[in-house]
Amino acid sequence: MTMAIGQSKFRLDAPGKVTGETLYPGDIQRTNYLHAKIVFSGQPHARMLSMDLSAAEAVPGVVAIFTAKDVPVNEYGLTMYDQPVMVGLNDTGRSKIPADVSRWEGDRVAVVVAETAAAAQEAAEKIQIEWEQLPLVNDVFAALKDEVLLHPENGSNTIRHFVIRKGDMQAGWDAADVIIEGRYEVPHQEHAYLQPEAGVSYIDEEGRVTVEIAGQWTHEDLWQISHALDLPDDKVRVIYPAIGGAFGGREDMSMQIVLALAACKLHERGETRPIRSQWSREESIVGHHKRHRAIVETRWGATKDGKIVAVEADAYLDGGAYNCTSN
Repeated sequence: MTMAIGQSKFRLDAPGKVTGETLYPGDIQRTNYLHAKIVFSGQPHARMLSMDLSAAEAVPGVVAIFTAKDVPVNEYGLTMYDQPVMVGLNDTGRSKIPADVSRWEGDRVAVVVAETAAAAQEAAEKIQIEWEQLPLVNDVFAALKDEVLLHPENGSNTIRHFVIRKGDMQAGWDAADVIIEGRYEVPHQEHAYLQPEAGVSYIDEEGRVTVEIAGQWTHEDLWQISHALDLPDDKVRVIYPAIGGAFGGREDMSMQIVLALAACKLHERGETRPIRSQWSREESIVGHHKRHRAIVETRWGATKDGKIVAVEADAYLDGGAYNCTSN
């Protein structure tokens, strides 16, 4: 039997991190690669009416621009498919969710692939989109009224309602010498990990679309890519180099699906160069999910000797526009 208590174990990844030899996603270099710029909607709640790519496509160095119409199955989600890979028009119609509505400023609307990062950025800025503004739902208690539905197909803004009851509450309150009540709030939390989102995609020698990126759940990333691109699981490969911090912020998808999509679509055209993308800190803050905001209203009863005899609490967790792992 091996005893670990009281002993120091050698970490296999320590020397590379200490010496700086370990490669994080932003360090990955490939010769002659293309640059991808992911375009956010910037709209917390709006319906896309039109999209004009002509000025963007005319920028010198632009190789391709992909939108919702290029995604085979335009949906993803860790526990339910409730989020479009890209918000847009003329999608394939194989998703159960409307693709023309942005419900979050970080929803993607396009990915621009170009010879240089500067060309990709310039083209992204020239994409013209017309939006119809929809009512905002920016408060958990307003959301509970269901007057404005983010997902009308669900019939409610509530994802889950858990009720836990045990014991004789009135007897507990009667036995309490002290009752304390309080209302507590925990804000949304930006994880602010050191390595902003970055990744490389390509088709490997076995014909698999491969994404090298930082995340937390390789298999879940793979399954979501294969679902959205309508590929067998064995045609998708996800590689995590050193992560660069996560803290829960990399549980959901960032650029995995759109990078894989770009690699597949360009490969169909005979373009085999790898594709690279990296978000700025500002893009990272906009484009990845946050820790839940929570509001807890609670009441505790206890005896003078410190025994808790009754607890009553209502907890509201704000999951934002999409479920992710809220349920």
